[in-house]
Amino acid sequence: MLQTEIKDELLFVKINRPKKRNAINDELLLSIEAVFSTIPAGIKCAIIYGEGSHFSAGLDLSALRERNIVEGLHHSRMWHRVMERIQFGTVPVIAVLHGACVGGGLEIAASCHIRVAEKSTFYALPEGQRGIFVGGGASVRLPKLIGMARMTDMMLTGRVLTAEEGFTYGLSQYLTEERKGLEKAVELAKKIASNAEITNYALMHILPKIVDSGQTEGLMMESLIAAISSASPEAQRRLQDFLEGRAQKVI
Repeated sequence: MLQTEIKDELLFVKINRPKKRNAINDELLLSIEAVFSTIPAGIKCAIIYGEGSHFSAGLDLSALRERNIVEGLHHSRMWHRVMERIQFGTVPVIAVLHGACVGGGLEIAASCHIRVAEKSTFYALPEGQRGIFVGGGASVRLPKLIGMARMTDMMLTGRVLTAEEGFTYGLSQYLTEERKGLEKAVELAKKIASNAEITNYALMHILPKIVDSGQTEGLMMESLIAAISSASPEAQRRLQDFLEGRAQKVI
């Protein structure tokens, strides 16, 4: 169901249920948790993508069983736990999207730090038409990406967003031609891997807390992480490289 491969400093994680459109059942979900809970030493970035024609069509409805309220609550919290392993793990994660990125598949993508979408990608939250509500973190993460109004529209009307719309609205940061997403993700992952470790940590763990906090608390956290990062030996070395003309310039 889930295949992993290490190449240099990158971890490739492939969802491999193409006959099920990479739909997510509990076994696959827990496999994702296991992988992102035990990132090997030396890995600097992870890439998650789907085998076949789709990233993921969401929750595997064929595996659903009747649950009481408490069981349903625990199941949703299990999804939350797994998504947090991705978002707040040890390395940045890039999702490569194509075909269906629907329901739980979109929740996985939203928990990643960078999303690269191929032009076949489409997005939907069909839970609204099935009489249920999202349970894997979409109500927290998606409004931060596309706004509450757009998420409400998707759930109320069943609206399907194209890859181009998703790129415009913020569901992906990059849009590529078909079968070019993984290549772009590798390019980005190598850039991310070259960053100072403290910078990547701050972007993964501190920036979300700043965004969720009030202005006073957010500015204090910013000052603290700015002071910590700039005092690190890595930052001092990179600054010296820049001043002595050894670092690549932005402009």
